[in-house]
Amino acid sequence: MEIKLLTLQTNKLEAMKEFYTQQLGFSLCGESPNRFQIQVGTSILEFKNENVKGEPYYHFAFNIPSNQFQEAKTWLKGKVRLLLDDGQDEADFSFWPAYACYFEDPAGNIVELIARYNENPIRETPFSVNNILNISEIGLVVKNAPSVGKKLKEINILKSDNEPITNSSLSFMQEKKNGVFIILTSTGRRWLFSEKKSKIFSMEINLDQQLVLGVDEEHEFFIRKN
Repeated sequence: MEIKLLTLQTNKLEAMKEFYTQQLGFSLCGESPNRFQIQVGTSILEFKNENVKGEPYYHFAFNIPSNQFQEAKTWLKGKVRLLLDDGQDEADFSFWPAYACYFEDPAGNIVELIARYNENPIRETPFSVNNILNISEIGLVVKNAPSVGKKLKEINILKSDNEPITNSSLSFMQEKKNGVFIILTSTGRRWLFSEKKSKIFSMEINLDQQLVLGVDEEHEFFIRKN
């Protein structure tokens, strides 16, 4: 499973475009009056401001080379303020294993850079935005996580630890062990390195198997063929 195109909503379109292209240096690969796209390694991240309800925010992550976490963290600290959790500005996920750091963009999205030692390749060139590999994670917040988990299982997207899916847990869903996950949860779960809790906002995830899934404007989960 790879996330080829991730479409998220924002009511701060111009500020977001300036942040991602000017401040962080991502390449703009598509634009119209109501949306823009940036190239994130082999993935595309799109923000749009059509039919926005409330002030949407999401959690998503970018994979970075397995040998460049500290270099990437230093690069990021020169551009944004890193988020803290218990006074720490990085996370050591020994169970993956991986290191990660977090920041917020102008819309309040909780964005993560993660170096997965077992899945992500190494790079020898100095770290820059061009070393980011792909979109690694997207938090999928739904009304009923166990029910959606069953629908994902039907298309071979399974929980990585085989434990039961509940509304209160974070369920890391994947098709194969390549460091790309849909993080399934319901509302009210605190996102790491943030005081924000998971809420349902419209989104669309285009996967490499010609599948599109996400949450529509009525907050209903959907899966369809592209």
